[in-house]
Amino acid sequence: MSILLIIIHIIVSIALIMIVLLQTGKGADMGAAFGGGSSQTLFGSTGASTFLSKATTAAAILFMVTSLGLAYLSSHRTEESVVTGTPAPVESQTAPGTAAPPATGSGDTQPAKQAE
Repeated sequence: MSILLIIIHIIVSIALIMIVLLQTGKGADMGAAFGGGSSQTLFGSTGASTFLSKATTAAAILFMVTSLGLAYLSSHRTEESVVTGTPAPVESQTAPGTAAPPATGSGDTQPAKQAE
């Protein structure tokens, strides 16, 4: 399921990029606004929406839906860990109040004399 959603997300992303790059910018009619006699004005109504603007809206909605779907799937993973079947190692503990055995690698084998 997630592989299919990732593939759709990539296709929609590429389509959205291509659709946006194919559209002409609103600044392209700037020269016509200063006496060019164009029917479109710079800040006026744009008229009916074109096919590319409708395709942009549809691609943006699909992009958001696939993004939300991927976010949901990644946060609700139910995969098991590799180490779930391995038992935890048991550590031996010393009883409280008992001292650890003295280290024997220091080279001093004579016990220290106590002051009387």
